[in-house]
Amino acid sequence: MTIQRPDPDELLARVNRERALALRGRLKIFFGAAAGVGKTYAMLLAAKERRAENCDIIVGLIETHGRKETAALLEGLEQLPPKVINYRRNTFKEFDLEAALKRKPSIILVDELAHSNAEGCRHPKRWQDIEELLNAGIDVYTALNVQHLESLNDEIGQISGIRVWETVPDTVFENADEIELVDLPPDDLLDRLKDGKVYLPQQAQLAIKHFFRKGNLIALRELALRQTASRVDAQMQDYREDNAIADVWQVSERIMVCIGPNTLAERLVRAGKRFASSLRAEWLVVYVETPELKRMSAEKRDSVLRILRFAEQLGAETLVISAFDISAAIINLCNERNVTKIVLGKPTRRGWKRLLFGSLVDSLISDAHNINLYLLGSPKPERLSRDKSKL
Repeated sequence: MTIQRPDPDELLARVNRERALALRGRLKIFFGAAAGVGKTYAMLLAAKERRAENCDIIVGLIETHGRKETAALLEGLEQLPPKVINYRRNTFKEFDLEAALKRKPSIILVDELAHSNAEGCRHPKRWQDIEELLNAGIDVYTALNVQHLESLNDEIGQISGIRVWETVPDTVFENADEIELVDLPPDDLLDRLKDGKVYLPQQAQLAIKHFFRKGNLIALRELALRQTASRVDAQMQDYREDNAIADVWQVSERIMVCIGPNTLAERLVRAGKRFASSLRAEWLVVYVETPELKRMSAEKRDSVLRILRFAEQLGAETLVISAFDISAAIINLCNERNVTKIVLGKPTRRGWKRLLFGSLVDSLISDAHNINLYLLGSPKPERLSRDKSKL
């Protein structure tokens, strides 16, 4: 493992950031693919454990939805009375933010992060209530379904055919201190629905015909797993950065395709796409521009830009880097982005020229530790027929 001394300015910025975070409450999200997987139940079990440790923990608001086993876990926990709001001849029971701030426990449970508050509450959204609790130094436990993440709203609408109107900004999820995935296989969740453990029997039958179709649940489960994995990967990247760890950690696949101003570039991008799809990996396409390459013709520069746009259409992230040393620039980027595999073309130099001047591949093989290299060759040129009569 290579450890470098952290930059003093970065170190100071990190210390200041940690001081600010020390005064702020911690947010823990119990995250799942759909209603009924057990998020609220898991949250209450965690609260019981903390209460047994004599922690000052209270229930701000919990939605049991009539589930007896969930309601039973509320016994022995201090509960904050709801705020009753009368609006347009309707009565609503909402989370009482003012009472929670006045009570100021160590930890408070506030269910359904994506909930929209009734008219008359301080904030229109519950995630805004939770943000105020965190700023007051109170730790918060809450629950969230994957379909309520703002960035996934369109995708989930296409999958399920149902538009979800209550959403949470992705930054709330990304900035949470802890995400606990609560997972349940689709068949088990459908059994819970049929047994009336998620909704009332009539509601359950309607849900199975619409949002809770098995195909929907499989897709939602995969999205929840991917969001959690992405979150863990981001935490790992932060740890490596905070501890100035330069070596690549091969815990997840990330592929880099290196292209140049040549006819092989498009084939490299296509190969990289197939490779990334087979591994279900993130991938990026990189072009390193040296001072010499900056002087190439406008036609070749346009060709490189066309290939980069093509890569973006296939789902790649694209980067153009200016550097004197192509190999060093690629290795530095691999370390920064934790790239595990590099795809590039075979060396074009042969014989004494390669021995004398070397190649990019040789440099990467020598210096790219813990990174696997995959080489793509040029197609074999067609030989002209010796029978001139066939020409």
